Amino acid sequence: MPSLLLVDDESHMHFTVGQVFADQPLRLLSAENASTALQLVEEEHPEVVLLDIRLGQRSGLEVFHDLRLIDPKLLVIFITGHGTTDTAIEAMKFGAFEYLVKPLDFTRLREVVNEALEISRLMRVQTVIEDINAAESPEQFIGGGAAMQLICKQIGRVAPQDVNVLILGESGTGKELVARAMYQHSRRAEKPFLAINCGAIAESLLESELFGHEKSAFTGADRRRVGKFEQCHGGTLFLDEAGDMPPAVQVKLLRVLQEGSFERVGGNETVRVDVRVIAATNQILDTLIEQGRFRRDLYYRLKGMTIHLPPLRERSEDIAELSHYFLFRLNRQLGTSVQSISPDALNLLQRYSWPGNIRELQSALREALIVSAGAVLLPQFLPPELHAVESMDSSSLLPSDRESLETGDLPLSILPTSSSDWTALTQFLDSAFASGESDVYRRALEFFDRGVLLRALAQAGGQQNKAATFLGLSRPTLRSKLRTLGLTAEKVFATRESERPIETEPGRFHE
Repeated sequence: MPSLLLVDDESHMHFTVGQVFADQPLRLLSAENASTALQLVEEEHPEVVLLDIRLGQRSGLEVFHDLRLIDPKLLVIFITGHGTTDTAIEAMKFGAFEYLVKPLDFTRLREVVNEALEISRLMRVQTVIEDINAAESPEQFIGGGAAMQLICKQIGRVAPQDVNVLILGESGTGKELVARAMYQHSRRAEKPFLAINCGAIAESLLESELFGHEKSAFTGADRRRVGKFEQCHGGTLFLDEAGDMPPAVQVKLLRVLQEGSFERVGGNETVRVDVRVIAATNQILDTLIEQGRFRRDLYYRLKGMTIHLPPLRERSEDIAELSHYFLFRLNRQLGTSVQSISPDALNLLQRYSWPGNIRELQSALREALIVSAGAVLLPQFLPPELHAVESMDSSSLLPSDRESLETGDLPLSILPTSSSDWTALTQFLDSAFASGESDVYRRALEFFDRGVLLRALAQAGGQQNKAATFLGLSRPTLRSKLRTLGLTAEKVFATRESERPIETEPGRFHE
């Protein structure tokens, strides 16, 4: 359970803060003077400290520096009166997390403390590759497949280098895990690590969150604010969902990356910082650049090194190991005692396409453990959507088709024997553009993938190994792509699709 240390010489503050966090799984520690606070930090190792700016004869800055000598990663939130905000701002320049002005806004207090606890978790929970049955279970990179081995090698090479990194991948593939691993193995590991989700903050507030603002810079700016870049001086800043940054913020970020300086919103003082930026996005930046929504020069500044995280459907060889890892962790979290996964249940897990990636796999296993009975996880405990991929009885199939079903190859009877009807693509585009659809690019790519993959399979006589060689793909990758498009042999037989796997009716495709 995480712990919060309150350091304040007013006894009523300890009661009040205790009430504010009474409903949270949080251990509250109390100190009324600096010496007790330092002792508790050494003995109890709290994640976050709420520190009054005035403690008897000692200044808050002195106590802050003493605390950080004990624990360089300790996150300190100052509590200050209106007359001492300048001291708090100075402390933030030295690495304090935030400051709150008395009288406290309890809603804001909860928000700031919870944000600090999350940042502390990001800094402290180690990201490693080790035995999943270890007594301690840090967050890990799981998977012995070629794709994950390559990712681990890339992290090992780039982590010690002081360059910006761009992480690309679909939602749920583990981009935050990669960012944390690079921070923890970098030369800045004892300096601050802060994270900000660029897509979760209103456009009007994002610039202030990153670069800070001066008092009266805009309506509601009743005090100076130090932004994430100043707080993170010497450390690492993780910009999640960087593709959602508005143009004005992109311009200012570009200057920081080029010159290491910026001005706060509403100010003219130049602030110089030394920050390593790790950016992540699930969007296709090349497309955003072509659309004029992302700056090309910023893109090249961010990608000192690029790491592409593959979706789970392209690393199906790792699903068994991932599933057992999450089983081990979730048992501890939920208090369950499921010891293993049955072969049939594991088969369902491996055949599902996982559009939500690793996050969806973990969620599915959590749901299954909650409703499970006994020591073995059976298929009936898995969520309904996983059962949709089960094949139907194939007793009526021809011998050659039954063999295709067993090998995973597609039967010749459903493959195209001539070029795909590309006029359907034109018809779809015309219809989609006219109706103002927002996902035209994705659906057009899906159409293209279907045509190319089915044509390759037709040339290969339905044999996936041969088709994969034609396309320059591994067989697992090809099978994963086919499964994503609903073109596995199992689904072909289960749904009794027509001879042509792609409809030519404008704007519609088979699932």
